[in-house]
Amino acid sequence: MIHVRPSGTAAILVELDDLDEVLAYYAAVSHDRPDGVIDIVPAARTVLLALDPERLDLAEAERLAREVEPRYDRRATGDLVELPVVYDGEDLEEVAALLSCGVDEVVRRHTEEEWAVAFCGFSPGFGYLTSASGDWDIPRRSDPRTKVPAGSVALAGEFSGVYPRESPGGWQLIGRTTVTTFDLERDPAALLRPNTRIRFVDASRS
Repeated sequence: MIHVRPSGTAAILVELDDLDEVLAYYAAVSHDRPDGVIDIVPAARTVLLALDPERLDLAEAERLAREVEPRYDRRATGDLVELPVVYDGEDLEEVAALLSCGVDEVVRRHTEEEWAVAFCGFSPGFGYLTSASGDWDIPRRSDPRTKVPAGSVALAGEFSGVYPRESPGGWQLIGRTTVTTFDLERDPAALLRPNTRIRFVDASRS
């Protein structure tokens, strides 16, 4: 079930039950974007539709939003970004223990997964990446770090992510990349945007 409500005077917020519904709804709206919808912003449980009020008013937008048929058959189809990773994170052994496997197996699983950016948040350029298998469920650290280096590759819950800049954080660190994922001098500034596909590459074996 979805709930649709205005968000200001030029946007509507579609509230959904879970992330799977968000991804399916986002896939449908992105594939067949209504005229007058100028931006689509997914989050963990919502999809925000930003409108051009001269082309689409709130009432009509709400009607169209309720008629969207979620596309559960579509996963991310955006550009593929390869991220080389050195798997030497401080929490790598802890993650291996949580998964009841060895460190090499964690690296194998992480690099063989098909990842995609479900939504962005927390910090500019931080993408929440979900896996096609849905097999990840890693608890956050009980004692978050006050400083996580930029480029850190991490896991938390069902997500993987790359810290775009130094910041506090409680995700489990498994590696690091030298790729700059957020740069204001670049257009677009964020490398990891919703619908982008991600492939992690073990840099030590490249």
